[in-house]
Amino acid sequence: MSASPLTPLDYIAAGYWQDFLAGRPIAGGIAYEAELRHCTLDESLASLQRVDTLLSQIRRDMIKAGMWDEATLLTDERYRNFMVFLAFYAGRVLAQQWQHTPQWLGRFELRKRYPQLPLITDDFYQHMAVFYGSDNTVYENDQNSNDNVKAPLFFALEPIGLRLFGHIDRQFISVQDEQVASGLYQAVSAKLPSSIDDEASLVTTTPSISQNMHPSADSARSINTSQITGSIDPLLNKSTEDASTATVVLNDETSQRAILNKPVETDLPPTEIQTKSILSESAVSKTESPVASTIALAKPNPVAALKTPAKISPTPEIFSQLLIELDEIEVLQAAGNSEYQQARNILDQFEQHIAKQQKPRAKIIFSETHLHSKQQALLILQDAANAGNTAAMLRLAMYELLAEGLKADKAASTESGVEWVKQAASKNDSRAQRLLSKMYYQGVGLPQDINIGKYWLAQAAENGHAEAASLANQWQQAQALIATQKQEQHSLKRYQILFAVIIVVALLIIVLV
Repeated sequence: MSASPLTPLDYIAAGYWQDFLAGRPIAGGIAYEAELRHCTLDESLASLQRVDTLLSQIRRDMIKAGMWDEATLLTDERYRNFMVFLAFYAGRVLAQQWQHTPQWLGRFELRKRYPQLPLITDDFYQHMAVFYGSDNTVYENDQNSNDNVKAPLFFALEPIGLRLFGHIDRQFISVQDEQVASGLYQAVSAKLPSSIDDEASLVTTTPSISQNMHPSADSARSINTSQITGSIDPLLNKSTEDASTATVVLNDETSQRAILNKPVETDLPPTEIQTKSILSESAVSKTESPVASTIALAKPNPVAALKTPAKISPTPEIFSQLLIELDEIEVLQAAGNSEYQQARNILDQFEQHIAKQQKPRAKIIFSETHLHSKQQALLILQDAANAGNTAAMLRLAMYELLAEGLKADKAASTESGVEWVKQAASKNDSRAQRLLSKMYYQGVGLPQDINIGKYWLAQAAENGHAEAASLANQWQQAQALIATQKQEQHSLKRYQILFAVIIVVALLIIVLV
């Protein structure tokens, strides 16, 4: 088959990369260029981890500086170019893993080649994708097939946006009907030839935990990850008996209702994105950013958004956010680090698979071998928690609150999960304090109590939790505004009474005179 013709984005991607390698300023300018060079972009998977760390730091810095506003930043050309450059780089790394030259498709090419994709016109994160497979004949010619949406496409801007701006009230929806990864490393790893989605095993490259067991841990709890290897698809066809241990405390409806009703939890709504026209490709001058000709920003179209219904994550948002924070917010641990990392390597594989299912966790079936391996990982996690590792406490608490932990009884499981969160919060772990505030706000595992929730929110803010600090500041501003309005209303009422008295006196004078 002859090679597909190059697209405008292919030329832009090549130009960006050549400029970066040569140390030249990238056309149009990009934010954080110096920081990117410190990430050592050597086209390896490890470099994507360094990029994710940079994105997390940028997010924290923006929150601390009070400029964490997605809509405002997306109107800044240098920030958009920064995100586009990272997307180009991630696509380059992914295609290299497939031993294929990346082909970038803009909105025009995507609509032409894949008409089945539910693209939202005004979504900045869906305006470009890289084709990373080895052959695209079937996807180009069979445009009436539903397989179009399963083409090997990677919308690299989606995980970048989630890493920078994702939170409970800002969800990212994948155009390919998948869970958006929380970073480029995870997103690219999920699309490798040996990933779960490409007919590979649940755990492929994680070393055996028994090889790295901490001397203080029980050797009987060693996990040989080779036992987990095997295709997941046959497991999904087994009877529901194997899923009896995977009940969920918080169903999706309860989670949604709690989130919608929570007080002062929502961030301020982003300002409306300014509309920009799409420049003709032939009209782009050398002084203009070439990306502006192919990727345009427009204000959100609520009608178009309704055409793509949001997919409910199998995991309640309160715990999805916790997993993100455990990756993004570093808290020094005095003990249990080795055990925690060993258990996490296994449990992350389960979570990645669960996140892609788009079905309740209780309906996701694993083999007895896989469930046994998960149980052993939880035991190691418990060892780390008992040693004082707060990250292990929080991870273990999540599974207990989901009734997927070590406790067999649902009530005991919930009680155990709450106690682990409280213990971690008492050790000044800001992530635990933020989680505990949500649990009190939303009534998750605890009676709803706004005042206690406010207390733990303030504690998290004092210990450096950026989102908590932002919400606490909004709370104070709201309280000040309410107090001012009450004072104004009180003053107005006094003036109204005084005015009424004056009128009555005047009428009496008129009558008497």
